[in-house]
Amino acid sequence: MNEEPGLSDQYGRASPWPLFVALGLVVSEVGVFLGLFTVAVFGLVLFGGSIAGILTESGYTSRPWPTLLGFGGLLAVAGLALVVWQVPLATVTLENFGRDGLLSRSVAIVAAGVILAAAGSVASVAEQTTV
Repeated sequence: MNEEPGLSDQYGRASPWPLFVALGLVVSEVGVFLGLFTVAVFGLVLFGGSIAGILTESGYTSRPWPTLLGFGGLLAVAGLALVVWQVPLATVTLENFGRDGLLSRSVAIVAAGVILAAAGSVASVAEQTTV
């Protein structure tokens, strides 16, 4: 009889990434929809990092850094597109950042994208650099 239910001989252990993917998605949605800047950024960074981790673990990519860079770029472009097409340029000021909900949400998406892209590019360069 198998002592570890749910695990076969082919898979030695269960992956932790699906939990973090789901948690990152939920936290980012709560942060974006409620307008909580730091929660939105944290959730999107957790979601992007978990996607890179699960793709690397499953063998779709050999390293997580290009996935981080690509997902971060995608988030940054999507956030900038929201700002350009939905927010009047006259209201894009530091004073209106807290008052304009769509502006702060868009900036949170851009910030998470920049963090992920920076992490992916720095880690990729650091991995190739020998000390």
